[in-house]
Amino acid sequence: MPSHDARILRGAAIPTAAAGVIAMAISFAVAQGKGLLGALLATVVVLGFFSFGQLALDRLTRNNPQMMMAAGLLVYTTQIFAIGILLAVAKHLTFFDRKVFGFTLLGLAIIWTAFQVRGALKAKIYYVEPDGKPKSGRQP
Repeated sequence: MPSHDARILRGAAIPTAAAGVIAMAISFAVAQGKGLLGALLATVVVLGFFSFGQLALDRLTRNNPQMMMAAGLLVYTTQIFAIGILLAVAKHLTFFDRKVFGFTLLGLAIIWTAFQVRGALKAKIYYVEPDGKPKSGRQP
């Protein structure tokens, strides 16, 4: 994984994990053990799904960086679809607070996305060759 991708991943994961810990504390105060478990599960789901998505995006675009937009849309759509299925399944579970789970999941997904965008904007990744020469060695 290139260093700028690792920096983006860290820049999104750390604030999301911190917000997850805060959500767990608030959920425990409001809904006791079931709330804590719901917030913990939501934190694990968001960190797992979105970290895996970033790694998949890196793998998909390693050899063909021109496919970044298409691969990004595919990964993001797949993540949201998988989370939707998870929410549909979680609707029938009773061992944790489903409302806490849903709100924590939503909040952490927004936090992850915001910090991922922030990291990508600060990475200053070139989208053209800075020296103006194509990699193949041919001149235009």
